[in-house]
Amino acid sequence: MDIFENYVINVMNEGITVIPEYNNVFVEIANKHFKHKAFVYITHRIHSYSVDPTIYIETAKIKNLVGFAVVSNTSLQKMQTKIEKTFFGKEFRQFDTMEEALEWKDEIIKKHSLSCK
Repeated sequence: MDIFENYVINVMNEGITVIPEYNNVFVEIANKHFKHKAFVYITHRIHSYSVDPTIYIETAKIKNLVGFAVVSNTSLQKMQTKIEKTFFGKEFRQFDTMEEALEWKDEIIKKHSLSCK
């Protein structure tokens, strides 16, 4: 996971299954690096792996996590993203390129900061 000022980019290992128990690690990272500021999570799905979509129920409880982006241009991942989105309850988008995801991240952060004023 690469951590930046207002976002993270994560690349999961080939063949794993992302399960709700992994959320504890992410909560620790969020609390340490983004304690009082909005941030976006970007997953760059360059490897094939599975996601238990119920993980998003807990992930959405991170108050300052304002958006979740999936970067992948495979049709399978696009279909999976549609299912995952229904569990999240916050801004959740799929992009074909990292550049698109980063532009969206800027929009979401700006939107959130304006709504907090």
